[in-house]
Amino acid sequence: MCGIVGYIGEQEALPILLEGLKKLEYRGYDSAGISIICNNKIQTEKASGKIIALEEKLSDKCFKGNIGIAHTRWATHGAPVECNAHPHCSYDGKISVVHNGIIENYAILKSKLQSEGIKFVSDTDTEVIAHLIARFYKGDIKAAVLQAISKLEGAFGIAVLCEQEPNVLVGARRGSPLILGIGDTNDYFLASDVSAIVHHTQKVVYLDDNDVVVIKGSKYELLNMSNQQVQREVQEVEFDVESVAKGGFPHFMLKEIFEQPESLRNTMRGRLLLADGTAKLAGLDSNIKELRSINRIIIIACGTSYYAGMVGEYMIEDLAGIPVEVEYASEFRYRNPIINPGTLVLTISQSGETADTLAALKEAQHKGATVLGICNAVGSSIARYSNGGVYLHAGPEIGVASTKAFTSQVAVLAMIALLLGRQRHISFEKGIDIAKAIYEIPNLVQATLELSNQIAEIAKDFIHSKNFLYLGRHYNYPVAMEGALKLKEISYIHAEGYPAAEMKHGPIALIDEDMPVVVIAPNDGLFDKIVSNIREIKARGGRVIAITTEQSTVLDQFADHVIQIPQTLPMLMPLITCIPLQLLAYHIAVLRGNDVDQPRNLAKSVTVE
Repeated sequence: MCGIVGYIGEQEALPILLEGLKKLEYRGYDSAGISIICNNKIQTEKASGKIIALEEKLSDKCFKGNIGIAHTRWATHGAPVECNAHPHCSYDGKISVVHNGIIENYAILKSKLQSEGIKFVSDTDTEVIAHLIARFYKGDIKAAVLQAISKLEGAFGIAVLCEQEPNVLVGARRGSPLILGIGDTNDYFLASDVSAIVHHTQKVVYLDDNDVVVIKGSKYELLNMSNQQVQREVQEVEFDVESVAKGGFPHFMLKEIFEQPESLRNTMRGRLLLADGTAKLAGLDSNIKELRSINRIIIIACGTSYYAGMVGEYMIEDLAGIPVEVEYASEFRYRNPIINPGTLVLTISQSGETADTLAALKEAQHKGATVLGICNAVGSSIARYSNGGVYLHAGPEIGVASTKAFTSQVAVLAMIALLLGRQRHISFEKGIDIAKAIYEIPNLVQATLELSNQIAEIAKDFIHSKNFLYLGRHYNYPVAMEGALKLKEISYIHAEGYPAAEMKHGPIALIDEDMPVVVIAPNDGLFDKIVSNIREIKARGGRVIAITTEQSTVLDQFADHVIQIPQTLPMLMPLITCIPLQLLAYHIAVLRGNDVDQPRNLAKSVTVE
């Protein structure tokens, strides 16, 4: 996955495709490639790294033609190396495909194709699509694509070239965006993001799931998977190029906050077994027997990932009864950690390149531990060096302050906790209840995002504050720390997160009318305790922003601002309570005039000490 561009028309395809790829660079990627039909032959070039590396390889080659496809890849299956870059060609070289999404049954399809003698040259799921289309091709590329995608499970947006039909461009989507652009003459475009083609046309058709578009010569047709024609509205793009690149959002961070329902679905896809009340994480399959015998877990991470790990600590101890310790990677690596037989180490990192976490991973392995990685970047150092692990599949995260990676990390830890719990003492019935609750989380996050305007109004009261205190209990104590971190990162306001009961042991001395306090107070078993904390704050003149659950009106008489969110299981509340804190930090930072996407002094991936 990451970006698709396709073109067919009367112009040279190469400049249009390269320009489109550059418009997609904001999405993040690790390789790029192009296929063009030139003199009735598919010519393909690809390169790992940035688009400039692809341009250098193309500089001394003749890629003349008026039809082609191109891709920027952000690795999901296989390391970010040239052989895994898109486009992927079929075994006979006559089909070329670019693909966004994840084919969940690719391993089964790959095994069947290999049994028929087809050789694979990459580690990707995408190569399966190219081989399937070639296998089904009998002189009609439309029919071959329809037959091939009927075999696919999972998400895809694809663009397809066929050497034997050099005037046909085919696209299809299911769960991954694909857009048809209609030019003024006989030019047509395919793209995963309108920013790639808005320079050339503002007339677009947004394909629906299971739509197939076939562009031939000066005409196009839209079909469903049953080969029946469908009608889709031609729409006018009204955004400027910069805004479109952010999906209509003013900042990448806000876009990524609002992407969380979908990023969470991608993280969970194919992993929750609702009927069995458990989870299946393919990256842990080789360690599944070992997981049954572990008696201690150490979670190692930095920053936001550390707070996700703290939530995971509570989850795993509650569901599996396994003692868990969460360590800052920077501290773990410089001491003499005790690693006994039966100890499992989990390392968590969005980028998979965090220097302290990578060094801690190697130290744990040196001590004899099995190390499993949880990261977002396929082929990253942590992914390569770990003994196994889980990819987040959250998609590229451009904003420096992590949002959707955090919720995906917590979701993965919830599924690991469920898996370990079912291996031990969690009943079948309880497992089903937890699995169903996890499955419902994206919808609850979507509902919580609708509070953005309310939170933006609240933010106006606090843009001149110099200090904030965040309080939470049990599962929401780590969320309080993460919320404080978000505010620090992008608003440059000093903020600290504490367990609510610890307020009396020092921080209460700071509370006055100039110290806003954000209190996470869902209506759970500890609600009465945290109401007492709020009353203590108000007695000292503090201003309270309370995050509580719907239908709870108790805090209306105590808090200055009340934000009501949906209810779920206590172990899953962090996935909901973190959303208002992300939005509060974002809106305060914007009102203060800060660059929320690239806050001062911070880098997206901390690859140095």
